[in-house]
Amino acid sequence: MMISLSQAQESAKAEINWLSFEQLDDSLQTNPKPVLLFFHTDWCSYCKKMLNETFQDPQVVQKLNKEYYCVQFDAETVDSIQFDGVTYTHALRTKKRGNYHNLAKLILGNPKQYVFPTTILLNTDFNVKKRFSKYLSIKELLKNL
Repeated sequence: MMISLSQAQESAKAEINWLSFEQLDDSLQTNPKPVLLFFHTDWCSYCKKMLNETFQDPQVVQKLNKEYYCVQFDAETVDSIQFDGVTYTHALRTKKRGNYHNLAKLILGNPKQYVFPTTILLNTDFNVKKRFSKYLSIKELLKNL
């Protein structure tokens, strides 16, 4: 069986189906699945490394897309976010390093836990199953999924 060039390119470009919190809300109501939350910032080099390496691995992409809803969230965004019937905002109008969005603060909890990258795995009831406040290699992430 021959694989066409377009099929080969399509499989080579497999990406995680990242959702916004708004999309996650709808998806959880329709079809509950475990959730991966990935909190990052623009200045975090290990966050970029995870986005460019760990989350690009074909095994990681396949497993996450099949078994999880995935949300990546810039903890310093100034956008308003609708989630679970509540609008979450940022106290500032412009992005500033070290000033985090209220939704990020709510989910990350204790300010001592504001470490990036933070990856949180939630069960279908939206309860924390595992939490990692560090860079996760492909191998580490696959082991924990």
